[in-house]
Amino acid sequence: MKPILAYLFIATFTMCTIEVFGQDYSIRGRVLDRDKGGAMEFANVALLSPADSSLVTGGMTELDGTFSFPAAAGDYILRVGFIGYENFFKNIQVGDKETLNVGNVRLRADAQNLEEVTVQGVQSMFESDIDKRTFNVENSIVAEGATATELLETLPSIQVDDEGGISMRGSGNILIYINGRPSNLSGDDAESILAQFPANSIKSVELITNPSSRYDAAGVGGIINIVLKKNEKTGLNGQANASIGTRDKYTAGFNLNYGLEKINIYGSYNYQDRRLFREGEGLRESFIPNVSPFLDQDNYSERVDVNHLVRGGFDWNITDTKTFGFYAQANFRDRSSFNDLNQRNLNQQRQLDSLFVRNNRDTRTSYNIETGINYNWEIDTLGQRLFTSISYSYDDRFQDEFYDQSFFNQFNQEVPDNRLIQINERPQWSSLYVLQADYEKPFSDGGKFETGLKGTFGVWDRGQDFFQGDQTTEFEPVLDDRFSDGFNFKEDVYAAYAAYKNKIGKLGYQGGLRGEYTETISVQESNQNVVVNNYFNLFPSLYLSYDLGNEEEFTANYSRRISRPNIWALAPLFRVADLYNLSVGNPFLQPELTDSYEVGYMKGWERYLMNATVYHRFSTDILTRVVRIDDSNVAVQTRENANSRSATGFELVNQIQVTDWFDATLTGNFFYSEIFGDNIEEGFNNSNFSWTVSLLANMSIPKFATVQIQGNYRGPIVLPQGEIEPLWGINAGIRKNILNNRATISANVSDIFNTRIFRIRTEDARFVQDRMFNRETRIGTLSFTWRFGGFKDRNGRGEREEYDEDMDF
Repeated sequence: MKPILAYLFIATFTMCTIEVFGQDYSIRGRVLDRDKGGAMEFANVALLSPADSSLVTGGMTELDGTFSFPAAAGDYILRVGFIGYENFFKNIQVGDKETLNVGNVRLRADAQNLEEVTVQGVQSMFESDIDKRTFNVENSIVAEGATATELLETLPSIQVDDEGGISMRGSGNILIYINGRPSNLSGDDAESILAQFPANSIKSVELITNPSSRYDAAGVGGIINIVLKKNEKTGLNGQANASIGTRDKYTAGFNLNYGLEKINIYGSYNYQDRRLFREGEGLRESFIPNVSPFLDQDNYSERVDVNHLVRGGFDWNITDTKTFGFYAQANFRDRSSFNDLNQRNLNQQRQLDSLFVRNNRDTRTSYNIETGINYNWEIDTLGQRLFTSISYSYDDRFQDEFYDQSFFNQFNQEVPDNRLIQINERPQWSSLYVLQADYEKPFSDGGKFETGLKGTFGVWDRGQDFFQGDQTTEFEPVLDDRFSDGFNFKEDVYAAYAAYKNKIGKLGYQGGLRGEYTETISVQESNQNVVVNNYFNLFPSLYLSYDLGNEEEFTANYSRRISRPNIWALAPLFRVADLYNLSVGNPFLQPELTDSYEVGYMKGWERYLMNATVYHRFSTDILTRVVRIDDSNVAVQTRENANSRSATGFELVNQIQVTDWFDATLTGNFFYSEIFGDNIEEGFNNSNFSWTVSLLANMSIPKFATVQIQGNYRGPIVLPQGEIEPLWGINAGIRKNILNNRATISANVSDIFNTRIFRIRTEDARFVQDRMFNRETRIGTLSFTWRFGGFKDRNGRGEREEYDEDMDF
């Protein structure tokens, strides 16, 4: 009932808001290069007063050269300018109709500055906005044939650990969006969410390091929004792709689009069949009596993932101002794996006391579906807009683990009576409803008001039945209550926000406030333990920018964020793959709150663009991993709330156009972290200085191919009981267009030197442990992409120019 009431409130609220504000006039057009005919992005468009030529209002052109901004009725001088081009002037009158379309404005290059503007500037690999950075990854060569997780590893500021955990600028607790919506896909880590999406299905990745009030407050480390490909061109068109990788890695898929005058229909299918291996080692020294002081472990595992991802939908232009959209998505996944684990207990002289050989065979089947509708209403030509959406997703999974464990004595002789056979059955399901409405109202003075409501309603259910039996003539499994349990978690979040942005001269500002009320309830089946945790939080945000002119800008911002514990951190179900290293959730975890501050400076030159940011984060009730060892030498990892963490850093992004055919982006992130966990246990305070460095270079070899090289280094990450050690890797790829540019062939190798190895050291008064995980990262891939179809309207003409009207200056 609550979702229905919430949505009715959304509709009533936004419709009332629409009536409050009046309407105004607007001006639009497009700026083109007179000689070359191409669109001119970031050209300056201004309305001047005829009396004294003072600036009244204006804007910048978009990537396609178009511009649109509100203006009050009256007579003006239209001025359009760009560095290295002659200024364009024309007298215009606003007010005869709601929208004045000035058509195509064609600028002529200034003959005196031709040599100075041969290169207009650095070709940016990303687009920056006041609160996010967008990476256009659909042409990434080094990620061809990879998954979404592997694609993220190639981006600056992002690191992925051995379990698929994602951090940004050294901070974890990242919120993952798919097409602007949170995902409920069940899994023990982010990799389970992202592995189903091949890199070829992704158009762009948005990194929101310090989100504003209009975004969900969750995600202390920021938000990563993955935007999937969806064509919007007229006619029948699309592309097909296929790739093959070393050691049995295959992907294939296609995207289709059929665009008519009023409706655009799209669909896609992607298939993955990938085999991956993983190696691990561990050495623990324990300082507890009556146990072997050393535990020496090694393991080898392989898994095969088969994924089918089907996606489709349509956008229907009901009128010129109203659009209705529908989409549906389904993923079917089968995964099989084995893991062979050797565990040697050694005495003080490093001699064998005993040996366990534990073999695991694991099968998983899962499917998830997601569907939704949205409605977009462009209320007037000034940009007043209402957007509403409803989505629903459901995920179902079953995992069956079979363990066969043998025991060998100090003489390395098998003891058959100590053999164990174990079966672990893990059913899981989840569902998520998301209801949202956003309203935008621009004003003639350049300001914009935004407001919205959102409801997120989720249920997650986990179960585990663990059976064990010894070696007998007929194996009869017996349910083990220590490891068998069930857990149900329900979380509802009600949110509302309001924000306003404008400019005072060269100073731009955006302020907002978001309120979120959270209701959670969890139930543990074995003891009927019920935990209720309801809370309300306010999340302010403030963004400032100062235009210093000539591609130079100063920015500052502040926001407050929250990280709610997820089902994996909460569920009190033991992971039993390694009986000497167990992990379990904590249903009593509290949310983590973070205050984030940033100050930035951006400056562009002819061949160089610099973006520097100083940031500071202070978090309370930190969600952190804690490892404890019991008297039988079993380590148990769980999550607890530490007092606080602070991180202060400096990020520098450098984009360099070395020559007309070679550009590079070099990113460095340097930060100091402190964590205070002495509320958990004495001595659980730690600090360190760390850094990350990333390089992406593109070389276009004329009449041959494009080469891309990418590398990164991640320094140590501090933990309450130790640290995650540094790692680095280099990727390279080459791409060539063939068949009259209708097709592309590419090849790449990831982690060329096989150095991306995850190592973690944990120290405590009772033990010291070093663990290493080496998942398969050195992969060679050969890919082929074919593009087909034309772009025609119903009359058979080529692609239309929206602004090619009577006015063409």
